[in-house]
Amino acid sequence: MEKMTLKMYAVKHKMSMFNVVKLVKSGKVKSETVEEDGKNVVYIFDESSPAMHKAKEESIKKGETVKSDGNPKGLLTRVSSLEDEVKSLRNEIETLKRLLL
Repeated sequence: MEKMTLKMYAVKHKMSMFNVVKLVKSGKVKSETVEEDGKNVVYIFDESSPAMHKAKEESIKKGETVKSDGNPKGLLTRVSSLEDEVKSLRNEIETLKRLLL
């Protein structure tokens, strides 16, 4: 696990500083605050180091799967709403085609 500052993490993962701070505040990434020269500096423990990639690749080779913590009922409602939106967009496209011809 590699320690890096907020800015280094943001650059490495191509994110804005604001989004990185949000991740730290919400606890989605492991971090620690250290006082250096009278200032509090936040360091993030980056788990995307080569060792972590090796472990993930090995688990994939072994056939292990990662289970999702998602709520199936919530996903079904999202899918149905997206299907409805696609249907309405297709109808709109057909209407526009008729107008052009």
